[in-house]
Amino acid sequence: MSATRTTTYLELSQEGGGAHKFYEVTVDATTVTVRYGRIGSAGTTQTSAFPSAERARAAAAKKVGEKVRKGYAPAVPGGRAARPVTRRQVASAPSTARAVAPVLWRFRTGAPAFGIHIDEDRCWVGNQDGDVYTLGHDGEVLARYRLPDGVKCLVADDFWIYAGCDDGTVYDLSAKLPFAAYRIASDVDIFWLDIHEGILNVADRDGGLTVIDHEDEHQWSRRSTGSHAWMVRRDARAVYHGHSAGVTAYAQDGGGELWHTRTTGAVLFGWQEDHAVYAGTNRTVVQRLAKTDGAIEATYLCDTAVYSCATAPGGCYVFAGDSSSSVYCFAADGTRLWKLGTGSGSALSMQYLDEKLYMVTTDGSLVCVDASETAIAAAQSGIVPTPLDIKSAAALPTYAPATTVRTVSAVPAGGIVVECVQQGGRLRVHVVSDGYDPTWNVQFPRAVRLPGARYVVEALSPASGGFYRVRGEIKRIL
Repeated sequence: MSATRTTTYLELSQEGGGAHKFYEVTVDATTVTVRYGRIGSAGTTQTSAFPSAERARAAAAKKVGEKVRKGYAPAVPGGRAARPVTRRQVASAPSTARAVAPVLWRFRTGAPAFGIHIDEDRCWVGNQDGDVYTLGHDGEVLARYRLPDGVKCLVADDFWIYAGCDDGTVYDLSAKLPFAAYRIASDVDIFWLDIHEGILNVADRDGGLTVIDHEDEHQWSRRSTGSHAWMVRRDARAVYHGHSAGVTAYAQDGGGELWHTRTTGAVLFGWQEDHAVYAGTNRTVVQRLAKTDGAIEATYLCDTAVYSCATAPGGCYVFAGDSSSSVYCFAADGTRLWKLGTGSGSALSMQYLDEKLYMVTTDGSLVCVDASETAIAAAQSGIVPTPLDIKSAAALPTYAPATTVRTVSAVPAGGIVVECVQQGGRLRVHVVSDGYDPTWNVQFPRAVRLPGARYVVEALSPASGGFYRVRGEIKRIL
């Protein structure tokens, strides 16, 4: 090591909290290298050059000081165990279907993908390398988000889109720059997530369920009778938790168990409609359970283990993807209508919209299938379109999570001012601008809160729980 090279290593690891991170700053002459991420991982590295060694040392000292004020402390690399992370190991055999699904287009992300969200405007896909891509419904790649760790799932909560990652961080992707909205306790090995009206619900390897409120504070938790909880879905009434012993419904306020139903096999995926939840299992079935009492209303039989499922609105059609690269469609009563090969491995997640079925697969593809009756009938007779293989542009816009916020000296036109205040020993954010309830808290990233600081946001939306949610970029007012 050169005489001018110094390294400062810090960690933030709170017992029972969501933080389990390191931050390392190395100064080598006029160069400053910052490495940060989940403890036990290689992390993300950023390097900056400065005009002099003195300026480099000053910049490094500022970075270290900022982290220390946020609770980081000097540590020895390797002194703490890495956060437990289970990468879902899945086998994918060739399809036994005689015909291939009518794939309109496919986009290969480069790594197995579990995360998918499809809305009226665009398609989202997230993979195990931490890449999230957005595409138009015609397959055009619009943007890429580069997250520090593998994406477990993508979930939507009204306007907001969230990516749950292996590092225990849930990123809000709704603005141009993603930011950390929730931190999950370091001892939780995350399997699946859902967010409903700002409340985060986490299912884990041990069969546990953890519920975190919009302030990123723990609300309640339960331990189910099974393990490997790959399903969690929530509505205004309950949380539906699927695991190796079936599906358990809990009161949304943590008041207790509402019902438990043992499914045919361990649950590997879950979906919900207004009045029912759907559980895909390793015993080759999807089962529809009534939300009111957990009664099994219908069973949809596949040929191998079910990795994913989805429905058309109201459950009039039920779709399933199995471990042998096949996709199925059933009528609501359980009648199998068709089985076709995906052409791109097994579907790990799926979603239906406007007569199209979107799937993310074991080979890392986002696949768009024409699920209209005409297209499926043609596919069953061997007539399918030639899939369009989508390529991303060389100059694709790429966004990484924001670790700091931009500063402004004045409030932009139309901006809404919020302020960090001490309340009951905690740092809360309230609205200062006129026209809003000043007693309501604002859901705001904890990492950027500073006592007494004021920020400006583009828009605020009221949530039914009596708080505001931020839309658009956050800037600090100096």
